[in-house]
Amino acid sequence: MIKEEKNTEPKSKDKKQTPIIEIKNLHKTFGEDNQILKGVNLTVNKGEDLVILGRSGSGKSVTIKCIVGLIEPDQGEIIVFDENVLDLSKDELNKMRVRIGFLFQSGALYDSMSVRENLAFTLRAHKRDLSEDEVENEVIEALESVGLGDAIDKMPSELSGGMRKRIGLARTLILKPEIILYDEPTTGLDTITSREISELILDIKHKQKTSSIIITHDMACAKMTADRIMVLKDGVIHAEGTYEELEKDEDEWVRSFFE
Repeated sequence: MIKEEKNTEPKSKDKKQTPIIEIKNLHKTFGEDNQILKGVNLTVNKGEDLVILGRSGSGKSVTIKCIVGLIEPDQGEIIVFDENVLDLSKDELNKMRVRIGFLFQSGALYDSMSVRENLAFTLRAHKRDLSEDEVENEVIEALESVGLGDAIDKMPSELSGGMRKRIGLARTLILKPEIILYDEPTTGLDTITSREISELILDIKHKQKTSSIIITHDMACAKMTADRIMVLKDGVIHAEGTYEELEKDEDEWVRSFFE
């Protein structure tokens, strides 16, 4: 378990590993004085699921959106696959994004497209040399990996919230990403469906050897999926450890997440 002061770098539990993601001194302010990130430092090792906790508005989602260039930070470094994201050209960034899956809170499906069309559209945008048969096979494989092969011809409006999350995840998986960023993957779902999504996150990690950052308020999801947890407070990493370590933390504010 590690406690962090502002603008200090969290200690790594495994010095021998080269992080697949490393964020150094990340700052982001919106408007004139809404400073969200004040020097975030974090690492994700290959094959690790890192959960980030924090109150609403603490900058959790901002942090992962900076990783894929959806938000541009004011200061800091974001090293992914040994490259600084902030130094990449637009083409280089797009190539990196293919290796990084991002699951949005809503699932972000195109409402005017069927499930098949949603997944095929993503695949064709990045792998234009595939034949129609190859696209179809990839779509079926991705849907079966999330247990929804029979939903291929449905429209998003016909799907439950949990199904939309699964289809969104299938669309992410179809590009075979090495890293997946989950933004509140169980928000708005009932307890049973939330558990199913958490189990799916673990299954994907083990079968596809992905590394992940999981943003969540769902402590059951955090307990099930996290190899390590970081807690954001006042724009910096305030505490780090396993679920069991942070559950017994001396800091009452940290413990409040686990009550």
